Amino acid sequence: MTAQILIVDDESDLVSTVAYNLEREGFRTATAGTGEAALKLANANPTPDLVVLDLMLPDIPGTEVCRRLKQSDATRDIPVLMLTAKADQVDRVVGFELGADDYVTKPFSVRELTLRVKAILRRTEATTDSGTRLRFGRLQIDVDGHRVWIDDAEISLTALEFRLLLALAQRKGRVQTRDALLADVWEMNGEITTRTVDTHVRRLRKKLGDAAECIETLRGVGYRFRPESIAGA
Repeated sequence: MTAQILIVDDESDLVSTVAYNLEREGFRTATAGTGEAALKLANANPTPDLVVLDLMLPDIPGTEVCRRLKQSDATRDIPVLMLTAKADQVDRVVGFELGADDYVTKPFSVRELTLRVKAILRRTEATTDSGTRLRFGRLQIDVDGHRVWIDDAEISLTALEFRLLLALAQRKGRVQTRDALLADVWEMNGEITTRTVDTHVRRLRKKLGDAAECIETLRGVGYRFRPESIAGA
């Protein structure tokens, strides 16, 4: 079955344009003009495969919609692409810190938006299909189930944080530059800066707690996964 994209925006002309172009590419679409309607549709059965989310909605901010999606077990793995007129760096950082997978500013190219949607879905499918379980001392990664544990405690990660950890873990001991991580994890660099990588690594380390030292920073170069630092008690 083709992927379903939930488009959340109160500008009806924009929604119609985005929906039309995504449907031309073979996607199914659903639309919502408010944050509450978006949350209801995101929790429907089946859930959408991706949410295109405006930040300026008439009832609740898109940032709050994203936060609720990422905090719920039922919807936290749904990728979110933020589509907004807010172009400031601080807005991008906030969006990524809330768990957004990508950030596109208005005015935008419909072609670029479609390519970004496809890139996010490719990343999601590639991770889901790999069907491997990785163990590094106290850390365990269930690639197929998108789950991570430290000792016996499960760690809740967004889909993007999970892919970032997986990319580092699968290349243990090898330095990964920020540009390489942008290309491999995000798959599109465009307007995304290397600062985005630092933001996500910081959030990932915070969630890993005392196991965060497994991600080593090489100043001016990038990051390296060091499984020996979490070999276990």
